[in-house]
Amino acid sequence: MDKQGRENLPLERVLDTAEHFFSYKGYASVTLREIGQALGVSHASLYYHFPGGKEALFIAVTRRGILRHGEALKARIEKAGDDIRAQLLEASEWLLSQPPLDLIRMSQSDMPNIDPLEARKLMELMHEQVLLRLQGALQRADEEHVIHCANPALVAGAIVGMVESFHSTPPFAIRGTLVDMAKEMIEILLRGLEYRGSHQTETGRNHECS
Repeated sequence: MDKQGRENLPLERVLDTAEHFFSYKGYASVTLREIGQALGVSHASLYYHFPGGKEALFIAVTRRGILRHGEALKARIEKAGDDIRAQLLEASEWLLSQPPLDLIRMSQSDMPNIDPLEARKLMELMHEQVLLRLQGALQRADEEHVIHCANPALVAGAIVGMVESFHSTPPFAIRGTLVDMAKEMIEILLRGLEYRGSHQTETGRNHECS
């Protein structure tokens, strides 16, 4: 592709295509060559937009995705009003409508392969834009005595992790839709598992056998 062709290659198209590969394969497994092939250009053409190569492209894609999540989660939570159940469901629906974040792979595999300072900036941005959105909603609900949540930060991280894990659910294990599964998970979380202890469990079994 000549210089004019490279200049006419839309940046957003490059970012969208790269996001698909990075989201599903991870940083280490993606090459500029396959991204270029998907775009119908040579991998060298990508250096026009990203002189820093694959790492610069990954950082741009990841930052854009995190900011998109942050803006959408803020809007969804506000749309749900003061109902924490509705807020969590709105957040879950958004996360499931997007490419998977895969926070475990991101922290354990993707980030160690890029510049440490850039990795830290991205993880801090993820915390600010995604986890703090849910943490804030849980904390407000706790302060208003709608729920009792002693550790909103822990619960927010757990919710994001559980919802994101639904992206990997095999088809035979999906009950209804992924959103249906998220809704059920949220209901269980809000109600609690109602643990009664081993003594009460054993007593219940004895009653059943009598």
